[in-house]
Amino acid sequence: MSKWSLAKLLENLHNDIEQRLEIIRQSFEHPGAKGNASEKVWLDILRKFLPMRYQADSAHIVDSKGQFSEQIDIVIYDRQYSPLIFQYAGELIIPAESVYAVFEAKQTISASEVRYACEKVQSVRKLHRTSIAIPHAGGEYPPKPLVHIYGGVLTLESKWSPPLGKSLLKSLDQVTDEGKLDMGCVAAHGCFMLNKETNEYEILDGEKAATVFLINLIARLQSSGTAAMMDLQSYAKWL
Repeated sequence: MSKWSLAKLLENLHNDIEQRLEIIRQSFEHPGAKGNASEKVWLDILRKFLPMRYQADSAHIVDSKGQFSEQIDIVIYDRQYSPLIFQYAGELIIPAESVYAVFEAKQTISASEVRYACEKVQSVRKLHRTSIAIPHAGGEYPPKPLVHIYGGVLTLESKWSPPLGKSLLKSLDQVTDEGKLDMGCVAAHGCFMLNKETNEYEILDGEKAATVFLINLIARLQSSGTAAMMDLQSYAKWL
């Protein structure tokens, strides 16, 4: 009788992600096509392995004041209290209240890609978010504090040597708090996580980087709890 191996299952999950990204790197010449294909790999993985309460899509994000973010490669969001999800001409628009995390997906991480990802994250975090009381059978809960929107970058390779060394840390630290990245995965080399207590980055080198990243991401999403209940009336004024 054959035996299951949890270690092997987790290793194969990482290998699947890394191999798919490597095939894209070798097969696509056009940078735009390469980027789009990489984005689809990460979206597919997140849709398969995130708990069902979360959804992942490429989208723009809007707030009740009519402000929009830039286009975001990967948005992780909640639908429980956020009914206003718009689809128009193939584009998805998500209200700011429902967003848990945003990521840029690239083939290679570099100083310019870190800056670009930070600008995208900042365009989301600066949006206005509402929060109203949540009714229940015995009355209502007070408005939920707004959750921190996690931001990060997902790649296969690094342009630096060493891949996750001082050059990466220098790029990550040269950013204002509103655009600061919380985490990232460089599938071929490792991942990085911002320690919320020390406000310093921890580098997690070695094998199974994609699996390590997914587990850490899910843990942080769990710590966020549920997204705030949005104030629909604040959006109704645009009717």
